[in-house]
Amino acid sequence: MVKFLKNFNNNAALVVDDQDVEWIVIGNGVGVGKHQGDQIDDQKIQRRFVATLKQNVDIDAFQDLKPQSFVITTKVVHLVEPLLKVSFSDYQYFVLADHIDFALKRANDGIDVDNGTVRWEVKKLFPKEFHAASQAVDLINVTADVILPKSEVVFMTYHFINAGSDGSKLQETIKITKLISGIIDIVQYQYQMHLDPESFNYNRFIAHLRALMVQRVSRSNGTGSELDQSLLQLMQVKYAHAYATVERIDTFLQSKAGWRLEPDDKVYLTLHIWRVTHRQKSE
Repeated sequence: MVKFLKNFNNNAALVVDDQDVEWIVIGNGVGVGKHQGDQIDDQKIQRRFVATLKQNVDIDAFQDLKPQSFVITTKVVHLVEPLLKVSFSDYQYFVLADHIDFALKRANDGIDVDNGTVRWEVKKLFPKEFHAASQAVDLINVTADVILPKSEVVFMTYHFINAGSDGSKLQETIKITKLISGIIDIVQYQYQMHLDPESFNYNRFIAHLRALMVQRVSRSNGTGSELDQSLLQLMQVKYAHAYATVERIDTFLQSKAGWRLEPDDKVYLTLHIWRVTHRQKSE
């Protein structure tokens, strides 16, 4: 049990536990009718956050969010989690609530950020998350009686990608998306073909790139992984075109992110590029 300290709104309150740690809790009517020192039933608490600046979640931030934003965020999370088989952390929930609150304000003020090109790239790279984001925006429109601009689908997609990434921050997710898009452009240019975003091998390639990017974002320098050089030489000979493409990708990543591909990264990328291009040509 926790004890009530004060209300932010009908669905958010400041409480304190038995260890004198203050928490911000969210739940339907969690603090309604409560007075300081009253106990709050844990069953009513849907989310809780330590009331510190540890993750840039502080009391002032909660006071600025409208009650409707928490209600809508909860509905969106309940919609998306089973669709994408992800679980929003408490912090990711707050960041999403903050975004939805600001999106509603922008919509009411008639402000839109046009990003049609980015929208197309994100849809190709992350079709499942993009589809879920489209459903989430429709849900928000109906619940809040607004019409959010199409650009909101992209922003929602970033949040949902982030929810499925271990510890990645939203800005890192946006950076990763741009890098992957650049890599896809390089492959298509090198092979003078358009990759099929619906194909199984394309999606495997994107998943591999995504895992590689997340790994590199989490560490500033390479680990210098061991690899039999004869294997790398085999790639250069047997898959010359794919390997040359990987070298271009290596140069691109050095330029845009300051990263160097490790030898094992080059081997796996070479194989993925050969597979995604060769099998599509064969179909």
